[in-house]
Amino acid sequence: MTGPVFTSQSKTCAQWEARADLVVLGSGVAGLTAALRARQLGLRVLVVTKAAVDDGNTRWAQGGVAVVLDGEHDDGDSVAAHAADTVTAGAGLCDAAAVRDIVGAGPAAVARLRALGARFDASSTGLARTREGGHSALRVVHAGGDATGAEVERALVAEAGGRRVPVLERHVAVDALRTPLGEVAGVTVLDPHGVPGVLRAPAVLVATGGLGQLYQATSNPEVATGDGLALALRAGALAADVEFVQFHPTVLYTRGARGRCPLVTEAVRGEGAVLVDATGAPVMRGVHPLGDLAPRDVVSAAITRRMAQAPGGVDDHVYLDATAVPGFARRFPTVHAACAAAGVDPARQPIPVTPAAHFACGGVVTGIDGRTTVTGLYAAGEVARTGLHGANRLASNSLLEGLVLGERAAEAVAADLAAGACADPRLGQPPETDVAPVAERDSLQRVMSRYAAIGRDAEGLAVAGSVLDLSSVDSPLWTQEAVEDAALTLVAAALIAAAARRTESRGCHVRTDHPGRDDAAWRHSQPLRLSPSGQPVLAEKIVEAAS
Repeated sequence: MTGPVFTSQSKTCAQWEARADLVVLGSGVAGLTAALRARQLGLRVLVVTKAAVDDGNTRWAQGGVAVVLDGEHDDGDSVAAHAADTVTAGAGLCDAAAVRDIVGAGPAAVARLRALGARFDASSTGLARTREGGHSALRVVHAGGDATGAEVERALVAEAGGRRVPVLERHVAVDALRTPLGEVAGVTVLDPHGVPGVLRAPAVLVATGGLGQLYQATSNPEVATGDGLALALRAGALAADVEFVQFHPTVLYTRGARGRCPLVTEAVRGEGAVLVDATGAPVMRGVHPLGDLAPRDVVSAAITRRMAQAPGGVDDHVYLDATAVPGFARRFPTVHAACAAAGVDPARQPIPVTPAAHFACGGVVTGIDGRTTVTGLYAAGEVARTGLHGANRLASNSLLEGLVLGERAAEAVAADLAAGACADPRLGQPPETDVAPVAERDSLQRVMSRYAAIGRDAEGLAVAGSVLDLSSVDSPLWTQEAVEDAALTLVAAALIAAAARRTESRGCHVRTDHPGRDDAAWRHSQPLRLSPSGQPVLAEKIVEAAS
């Protein structure tokens, strides 16, 4: 068989049921790469996505794919140099072995993507390359100027359609089915009308992206609500590094904007644009040796400090002066269109920008093969914590990770199925209750933005935790909105717990009451899981970062 098996009646309260070898949650780069590889390996696969198949976070990625290609790189650049830049950006928490492995697999992964029809921008000597924050060389390949994610998604969606990969659109996964031994054996889902269904499978891959909707302003789409991480935690999986949420230094600022804000890719700075404050003074002068191309955590923190120092009180944006960048509209058509819609001409005036929630650096703990700590549960992409990113992501490593880990996760599933290591899906049962604590989303986003964003301290984190506790109400998970709000509530509690315990500043975790980095006490990741009562608890055993 090439597709999932549907039956008319479930043995649970669900109104319909389907079976597959692998259920993939998410249709971004990691999810579709995994689904395509699983089909090549002969598995029955079913992709589940909350929106349309091409409406995930991948399409919004602007900058490109960081990769050192054979015969197409700067003199002196190498995979080892790319790995070294990644470790430096990760501020002491990267798993160096995982970094070398994943970065080293990048050239082959990009070659496979190009073989599927992805079209990258060319130069007179091969693929066009640019430089972004934290990189020591021009090694970021891009498509459509600043529309790399859209092109990657286009190629993967087209290939999935051509291979007739089944996709269940506009369905949200609620919880994992688990066997009496705790193995994952499928998921429960809701359709757009709240009709429940069951997907039985010996393997579930969570590739749901990030959690940017925890905050008022983010580069993430509306579907990035952390529900994949929440589902994995409720299934018994271990998470780590959840306190590290990277804020992109530059999204387009418009007063009062909420939700997804247009990204101004740091490739604009790679082409020579400079961050300045309202007086025209450079923001990054004297802050870091790489200046405007410092790692994202450094730039975001510098912008936040400069805004706080603005005359007359706290300002809410700075400016990116790209007036000297030649051919801006041609090189950055997506950014140019967003600026034009806001009444800004980048060729003539600086672009108002501000930091916004961008990428989660942590997530579900996995190996470099996508396996989690729970049998039958796999994770890949932004929702996973492989050790690649540490305390801060290096620019344009994210699409690379999704390409590499998506394929490897599918191969791990195939190997585990062949070895009989997964559970019988018929033994999977949904949780005994479909009720979870839910906080009102607007209040949650306001308190997280105020107390748990770039600058944090013990008092503010305690306030955020109290607000969540007092405002959360046990609610049935009968709609997509309820599932998402429950996920945001759980993930926020996990982030607050981890951030409160880490009494130092490292990477994109900045404690204003503990401004220094403390390698002696804190050069390790904090593992986190749920207690029997469903509360996030930090484990005593630490996950050591490799040297």
